[in-house]
Amino acid sequence: MKPFPYDPSIFEFPLPPERIAQHPAQPRDAARLLNVQTTLGDHLVSDLPGLLQPGDLLVANDTRVIPAQLSGRRGEARIGITLNRPLADGTWHVLARNTKRLHPADTIEIDNATGFSATVLALHDDGSATLRFNRDGAAFTEALHQAGALALPPYIARPHGPSAQDSADYQTIFAEHEGAVAAPTAGLHFTENLLQRLTARGISRVTLTLHVGAGTFLPVRADAVEAHKLHAERGILTAAAAAQINATRARGGRIVAVGTTSLRLLESACGADRTVHPFDGETEIFILPGDPIRSADLLLTNFHLPRSTLFMLVCAFAGTERMKSAYAHAIEAGYRFYSYGDATLLHRHTE
Repeated sequence: MKPFPYDPSIFEFPLPPERIAQHPAQPRDAARLLNVQTTLGDHLVSDLPGLLQPGDLLVANDTRVIPAQLSGRRGEARIGITLNRPLADGTWHVLARNTKRLHPADTIEIDNATGFSATVLALHDDGSATLRFNRDGAAFTEALHQAGALALPPYIARPHGPSAQDSADYQTIFAEHEGAVAAPTAGLHFTENLLQRLTARGISRVTLTLHVGAGTFLPVRADAVEAHKLHAERGILTAAAAAQINATRARGGRIVAVGTTSLRLLESACGADRTVHPFDGETEIFILPGDPIRSADLLLTNFHLPRSTLFMLVCAFAGTERMKSAYAHAIEAGYRFYSYGDATLLHRHTE
Protein backbone atom coordinates (compact mmCIF):
# COMPACT_ATOMS: atom_id res chain seq x y z
CA MET A 1 0.00 0.00 0.00
CA LYS A 2 1.15 3.56 -0.70
CA PRO A 3 1.90 5.76 2.31
CA PHE A 4 -0.14 8.98 2.14
CA PRO A 5 0.77 11.68 1.71
CA TYR A 6 4.07 11.29 -0.15
CA ASP A 7 6.58 14.01 0.68
CA PRO A 8 8.23 15.04 -2.63
CA SER A 9 11.58 15.29 -0.83
CA ILE A 10 11.67 11.48 -0.82
CA PHE A 11 12.43 11.72 -4.54
CA GLU A 12 15.17 14.35 -4.37
CA PHE A 13 18.84 13.61 -4.99
CA PRO A 14 21.86 15.80 -5.78
CA LEU A 15 22.40 16.06 -9.54
CA PRO A 16 25.38 18.10 -10.79
CA PRO A 17 24.24 20.28 -13.74
CA GLU A 18 27.03 18.93 -15.90
CA ARG A 19 25.38 15.49 -15.78
CA ILE A 20 22.47 16.75 -17.94
CA ALA A 21 23.28 15.82 -21.53
CA GLN A 22 23.19 18.59 -24.12
CA HIS A 23 23.72 16.32 -27.14
CA PRO A 24 23.04 12.61 -27.77
CA ALA A 25 25.65 9.90 -28.14
CA GLN A 26 26.77 9.14 -31.68
CA PRO A 27 25.85 6.60 -32.88
CA ARG A 28 22.69 6.45 -30.81
CA ASP A 29 23.29 2.95 -29.45
CA ALA A 30 26.73 4.00 -28.16
CA ALA A 31 24.99 5.53 -25.12
CA ARG A 32 25.75 3.87 -21.81
CA LEU A 33 23.23 1.47 -20.26
CA LEU A 34 22.95 0.68 -16.56
CA ASN A 35 21.34 -2.72 -15.94
CA VAL A 36 19.45 -2.45 -12.65
CA GLN A 37 18.40 -5.61 -10.86
CA THR A 38 19.61 -6.88 -7.47
CA THR A 39 23.07 -5.87 -8.71
CA LEU A 40 24.16 -3.13 -11.09
CA GLY A 41 25.86 -3.74 -14.42
CA ASP A 42 27.55 -1.14 -16.63
CA HIS A 43 26.93 -1.68 -20.34
CA LEU A 44 26.22 0.09 -23.61
CA VAL A 45 22.82 0.25 -25.30
CA SER A 46 24.37 -1.81 -28.10
CA ASP A 47 24.67 -4.65 -25.55
CA LEU A 48 20.87 -4.85 -25.23
CA PRO A 49 20.37 -8.04 -27.31
CA GLY A 50 22.56 -9.96 -24.87
CA LEU A 51 20.71 -8.57 -21.86
CA LEU A 52 17.31 -9.71 -23.17
CA GLN A 53 16.06 -13.20 -23.93
CA PRO A 54 14.64 -14.85 -27.06
CA GLY A 55 10.86 -14.57 -26.85
CA ASP A 56 10.89 -11.15 -25.18
CA LEU A 57 8.73 -8.43 -26.72
CA LEU A 58 9.75 -4.77 -26.99
CA VAL A 59 6.84 -2.31 -26.77
CA ALA A 60 7.85 1.06 -28.22
CA ASN A 61 6.05 4.37 -28.65
CA ASP A 62 5.66 5.37 -32.32
CA THR A 63 4.55 8.96 -31.71
CA ARG A 64 6.26 11.57 -33.86
CA VAL A 65 7.39 14.88 -32.38
CA ILE A 66 5.85 17.96 -33.96
CA PRO A 67 7.22 21.53 -34.02
CA ALA A 68 4.87 22.47 -31.19
CA GLN A 69 6.01 25.99 -30.31
CA LEU A 70 4.18 28.75 -32.15
CA SER A 71 4.06 32.51 -31.86
CA GLY A 72 1.21 34.73 -32.96
CA ARG A 73 -0.73 37.95 -32.54
CA ARG A 74 -4.14 38.94 -31.30
CA GLY A 75 -4.23 42.54 -32.44
CA GLU A 76 -1.11 44.11 -30.94
CA ALA A 77 -0.71 41.45 -28.24
CA ARG A 78 2.00 38.84 -28.71
CA ILE A 79 0.84 35.33 -27.84
CA GLY A 80 3.12 32.32 -27.27
CA ILE A 81 1.59 28.88 -27.84
CA THR A 82 2.86 25.40 -27.07
CA LEU A 83 0.64 22.67 -28.48
CA ASN A 84 -0.04 20.16 -25.73
CA ARG A 85 -2.39 17.49 -27.09
CA PRO A 86 -4.84 16.93 -29.93
CA LEU A 87 -8.44 16.43 -28.85
CA ALA A 88 -10.87 13.97 -30.38
CA ASP A 89 -12.90 16.70 -32.12
CA GLY A 90 -9.88 18.09 -34.00
CA THR A 91 -9.20 20.98 -31.61
CA TRP A 92 -6.01 21.39 -29.57
CA HIS A 93 -5.32 21.82 -25.89
CA VAL A 94 -2.41 24.28 -25.67
CA LEU A 95 -0.27 26.01 -23.08
CA ALA A 96 -0.27 29.74 -23.75
CA ARG A 97 1.63 32.80 -22.64
CA ASN A 98 -0.09 36.19 -22.26
CA THR A 99 -3.54 34.62 -21.95
CA LYS A 100 -4.76 37.71 -20.07
CA ARG A 101 -4.92 39.37 -23.47
CA LEU A 102 -7.19 36.65 -24.85
CA HIS A 103 -10.95 36.08 -24.76
CA PRO A 104 -13.15 33.29 -26.14
CA ALA A 105 -13.85 33.73 -29.87
CA ASP A 106 -10.64 35.75 -30.39
CA THR A 107 -8.57 34.93 -33.47
CA ILE A 108 -4.81 34.46 -33.16
CA GLU A 109 -2.85 35.05 -36.36
CA ILE A 110 0.07 32.61 -36.39
CA ASP A 111 3.50 33.92 -37.44
CA ASN A 112 5.56 32.50 -40.31
CA ALA A 113 2.74 30.80 -42.22
CA THR A 114 0.49 32.93 -44.41
CA GLY A 115 -3.20 32.70 -43.52
CA PHE A 116 -2.63 30.32 -40.61
CA SER A 117 -4.78 31.19 -37.58
CA ALA A 118 -6.53 29.77 -34.53
CA THR A 119 -9.78 30.63 -32.79
CA VAL A 120 -9.91 30.62 -28.99
CA LEU A 121 -12.68 28.25 -27.89
CA ALA A 122 -11.98 28.25 -24.16
CA LEU A 123 -9.55 29.63 -21.58
CA HIS A 124 -8.73 27.53 -18.52
CA ASP A 125 -7.72 28.50 -15.00
CA ASP A 126 -4.27 26.90 -15.28
CA GLY A 127 -3.22 29.16 -18.16
CA SER A 128 -4.04 26.65 -20.85
CA ALA A 129 -6.54 27.10 -23.67
CA THR A 130 -8.48 25.17 -26.27
CA LEU A 131 -7.91 26.34 -29.85
CA ARG A 132 -9.36 25.43 -33.22
CA PHE A 133 -6.98 26.01 -36.11
CA ASN A 134 -8.26 27.03 -39.52
CA ARG A 135 -6.54 24.09 -41.22
CA ASP A 136 -6.64 20.37 -40.63
CA GLY A 137 -5.12 17.22 -42.00
CA ALA A 138 -2.19 17.64 -44.39
CA ALA A 139 -2.76 21.40 -44.65
CA PHE A 140 -2.40 21.75 -40.86
CA THR A 141 0.76 19.65 -40.86
CA GLU A 142 2.28 21.76 -43.66
CA ALA A 143 1.46 25.03 -41.89
CA LEU A 144 2.75 23.72 -38.57
CA HIS A 145 6.08 22.75 -40.08
CA GLN A 146 6.36 26.21 -41.62
CA ALA A 147 5.46 28.10 -38.45
CA GLY A 148 6.53 25.94 -35.53
CA ALA A 149 9.70 25.09 -33.66
CA LEU A 150 10.65 22.12 -31.51
CA ALA A 151 9.76 22.51 -27.85
CA LEU A 152 13.05 21.19 -26.50
CA PRO A 153 13.16 20.65 -22.73
CA PRO A 154 14.31 23.74 -20.82
CA TYR A 155 17.42 21.98 -19.50
CA ILE A 156 18.83 21.58 -23.03
CA ALA A 157 20.61 24.89 -23.61
CA ARG A 158 19.83 26.33 -27.02
CA PRO A 159 20.19 30.13 -26.70
CA HIS A 160 19.41 30.57 -30.40
CA GLY A 161 16.69 27.94 -30.55
CA PRO A 162 16.73 24.28 -31.64
CA SER A 163 19.16 23.45 -34.43
CA ALA A 164 18.62 21.49 -37.61
CA GLN A 165 20.55 18.67 -35.95
CA ASP A 166 18.04 18.68 -33.07
CA SER A 167 15.25 18.13 -35.59
CA ALA A 168 16.87 14.82 -36.46
CA ASP A 169 18.23 13.92 -33.02
CA TYR A 170 14.92 14.50 -31.21
CA GLN A 171 12.98 11.94 -33.26
CA THR A 172 12.99 8.19 -32.65
CA ILE A 173 13.46 5.47 -35.24
CA PHE A 174 9.89 4.35 -34.42
CA ALA A 175 8.30 7.78 -35.12
CA GLU A 176 5.21 7.50 -37.31
CA HIS A 177 2.11 9.24 -35.92
CA GLU A 178 2.47 13.00 -35.44
CA GLY A 179 1.27 14.55 -32.20
CA ALA A 180 3.97 14.58 -29.49
CA VAL A 181 5.39 17.73 -27.97
CA ALA A 182 8.28 15.85 -26.39
CA ALA A 183 10.14 12.79 -27.64
CA PRO A 184 9.66 9.40 -25.96
CA THR A 185 13.35 9.52 -25.19
CA ALA A 186 14.11 5.84 -24.51
CA GLY A 187 13.37 5.25 -28.19
CA LEU A 188 16.11 7.69 -29.20
CA HIS A 189 18.76 5.04 -28.46
CA PHE A 190 17.70 2.62 -31.20
CA THR A 191 19.42 2.26 -34.57
CA GLU A 192 18.56 0.09 -37.55
CA ASN A 193 21.56 -2.11 -36.77
CA LEU A 194 20.41 -2.61 -33.17
CA LEU A 195 16.89 -3.52 -34.30
CA GLN A 196 18.30 -6.09 -36.73
CA ARG A 197 20.43 -7.64 -33.97
CA LEU A 198 17.44 -7.79 -31.62
CA THR A 199 15.38 -9.55 -34.31
CA ALA A 200 18.19 -12.02 -34.94
CA ARG A 201 18.23 -12.76 -31.20
CA GLY A 202 14.54 -13.71 -31.35
CA ILE A 203 13.24 -10.55 -29.71
CA SER A 204 10.05 -9.18 -31.29
CA ARG A 205 8.63 -5.69 -31.14
CA VAL A 206 5.29 -3.95 -31.35
CA THR A 207 4.31 -0.30 -31.15
CA LEU A 208 1.68 1.78 -29.44
CA THR A 209 1.07 5.53 -29.61
CA LEU A 210 1.14 7.96 -26.71
CA HIS A 211 1.40 11.61 -27.74
CA VAL A 212 3.68 13.04 -25.07
CA GLY A 213 2.45 16.41 -23.85
CA ALA A 214 4.18 19.53 -22.54
CA GLY A 215 3.21 18.57 -18.98
CA THR A 216 6.04 16.01 -18.97
CA PHE A 217 8.42 18.93 -18.29
CA LEU A 218 6.59 20.14 -15.18
CA PRO A 219 8.24 19.40 -11.80
CA VAL A 220 6.24 18.48 -8.72
CA ARG A 221 5.88 21.73 -6.77
CA ALA A 222 3.06 20.66 -4.44
CA ASP A 223 3.80 19.91 -0.78
CA ALA A 224 2.29 16.45 -1.23
CA VAL A 225 2.88 14.39 -4.36
CA GLU A 226 -0.80 13.46 -4.64
CA ALA A 227 -1.69 17.13 -5.14
CA HIS A 228 0.25 17.19 -8.43
CA LYS A 229 -1.94 16.65 -11.48
CA LEU A 230 -0.58 15.19 -14.69
CA HIS A 231 -1.91 16.64 -17.94
CA ALA A 232 -3.91 14.14 -19.94
CA GLU A 233 -2.20 12.57 -22.94
CA ARG A 234 -3.84 10.84 -25.88
CA GLY A 235 -2.97 7.21 -26.49
CA ILE A 236 -3.83 4.37 -28.83
CA LEU A 237 -3.13 0.67 -28.33
CA THR A 238 -4.61 -1.38 -31.15
CA ALA A 239 -6.36 -4.73 -30.76
CA ALA A 240 -3.57 -6.36 -32.78
CA ALA A 241 -0.88 -4.94 -30.49
CA ALA A 242 -2.80 -5.98 -27.37
CA ALA A 243 -3.18 -9.50 -28.77
CA GLN A 244 0.57 -9.75 -29.46
CA ILE A 245 1.41 -8.58 -25.93
CA ASN A 246 -1.01 -11.07 -24.35
CA ALA A 247 0.24 -13.91 -26.55
CA THR A 248 3.84 -13.18 -25.59
CA ARG A 249 3.01 -13.34 -21.90
CA ALA A 250 0.95 -16.54 -22.38
CA ARG A 251 3.94 -18.36 -23.85
CA GLY A 252 6.30 -17.16 -21.12
CA GLY A 253 7.92 -14.21 -22.87
CA ARG A 254 8.69 -10.98 -21.06
CA ILE A 255 7.23 -7.58 -21.90
CA VAL A 256 9.90 -4.87 -22.22
CA ALA A 257 8.43 -1.36 -22.16
CA VAL A 258 10.58 1.06 -24.15
CA GLY A 259 10.17 4.22 -22.12
CA THR A 260 7.93 5.55 -19.39
CA THR A 261 5.39 6.68 -21.99
CA SER A 262 4.95 3.11 -23.24
CA LEU A 263 4.63 1.87 -19.67
CA ARG A 264 2.02 4.50 -18.75
CA LEU A 265 -0.19 3.52 -21.69
CA LEU A 266 0.31 -0.19 -21.03
CA GLU A 267 -0.74 0.29 -17.41
CA SER A 268 -3.75 2.34 -18.54
CA ALA A 269 -4.81 -0.56 -20.77
CA CYS A 270 -4.03 -3.42 -18.37
CA GLY A 271 -6.53 -5.25 -16.18
CA ALA A 272 -5.99 -6.71 -12.73
CA ASP A 273 -5.37 -10.13 -14.31
CA ARG A 274 -2.47 -8.64 -16.37
CA THR A 275 -4.46 -8.88 -19.60
CA VAL A 276 -3.85 -5.88 -21.86
CA HIS A 277 -6.89 -4.49 -23.67
CA PRO A 278 -7.17 -2.17 -26.70
CA PHE A 279 -7.15 1.51 -25.73
CA ASP A 280 -8.12 4.67 -27.57
CA GLY A 281 -8.50 7.76 -25.43
CA GLU A 282 -6.78 9.96 -22.88
CA THR A 283 -4.85 8.91 -19.82
CA GLU A 284 -3.82 10.86 -16.73
CA ILE A 285 -2.31 7.86 -14.93
CA PHE A 286 0.20 8.85 -12.23
CA ILE A 287 2.27 5.86 -11.10
CA LEU A 288 3.80 6.01 -7.61
CA PRO A 289 5.64 3.51 -5.40
CA GLY A 290 3.06 1.13 -3.99
CA ASP A 291 1.07 1.01 -7.23
CA PRO A 292 1.15 -2.48 -8.75
CA ILE A 293 2.91 -2.75 -12.11
CA ARG A 294 1.01 -5.38 -14.08
CA SER A 295 1.83 -4.87 -17.74
CA ALA A 296 5.63 -5.03 -18.11
CA ASP A 297 8.51 -7.07 -16.76
CA LEU A 298 11.35 -4.76 -17.80
CA LEU A 299 11.58 -1.04 -18.52
CA LEU A 300 14.16 0.63 -20.72
CA THR A 301 14.26 4.30 -19.80
CA ASN A 302 16.59 7.27 -19.53
CA PHE A 303 17.83 8.85 -16.30
CA HIS A 304 15.28 11.29 -14.91
CA LEU A 305 15.47 14.48 -12.92
CA PRO A 306 15.06 14.79 -9.15
CA ARG A 307 11.52 15.31 -7.85
CA SER A 308 10.06 14.47 -11.27
CA THR A 309 7.02 12.28 -11.86
CA LEU A 310 9.23 10.09 -14.06
CA PHE A 311 11.69 9.37 -11.24
CA MET A 312 8.68 8.50 -9.08
CA LEU A 313 7.51 6.10 -11.78
CA VAL A 314 10.86 4.27 -11.99
CA CYS A 315 10.87 3.99 -8.19
CA ALA A 316 7.46 2.35 -8.45
CA PHE A 317 8.80 -0.06 -11.05
CA ALA A 318 12.14 -1.05 -9.55
CA GLY A 319 11.98 0.05 -5.89
CA THR A 320 12.81 3.43 -4.38
CA GLU A 321 15.95 2.45 -2.49
CA ARG A 322 17.24 0.44 -5.43
CA MET A 323 16.75 3.40 -7.76
CA LYS A 324 18.40 5.84 -5.36
CA SER A 325 21.42 3.52 -5.18
CA ALA A 326 21.45 3.11 -8.97
CA TYR A 327 21.31 6.87 -9.53
CA ALA A 328 24.07 7.50 -6.98
CA HIS A 329 26.23 5.00 -8.87
CA ALA A 330 25.34 6.62 -12.20
CA ILE A 331 26.26 10.10 -11.01
CA GLU A 332 29.56 8.88 -9.56
CA ALA A 333 30.33 6.93 -12.76
CA GLY A 334 29.60 9.88 -15.06
CA TYR A 335 26.38 8.72 -16.72
CA ARG A 336 24.50 11.44 -18.61
CA PHE A 337 20.94 12.35 -17.66
CA TYR A 338 17.62 13.01 -19.30
CA SER A 339 16.46 13.41 -22.90
CA TYR A 340 19.81 13.21 -24.70
CA GLY A 341 21.43 11.13 -21.96
CA ASP A 342 22.16 7.50 -21.18
CA ALA A 343 19.75 4.69 -20.35
CA THR A 344 18.76 2.18 -17.69
CA LEU A 345 17.33 -1.30 -18.07
CA LEU A 346 15.12 -1.84 -15.03
CA HIS A 347 13.88 -5.21 -13.81
CA ARG A 348 10.50 -5.05 -12.08
CA HIS A 349 10.74 -5.07 -8.30
CA THR A 350 8.62 -7.99 -7.05
CA GLU A 351 9.37 -8.08 -3.31
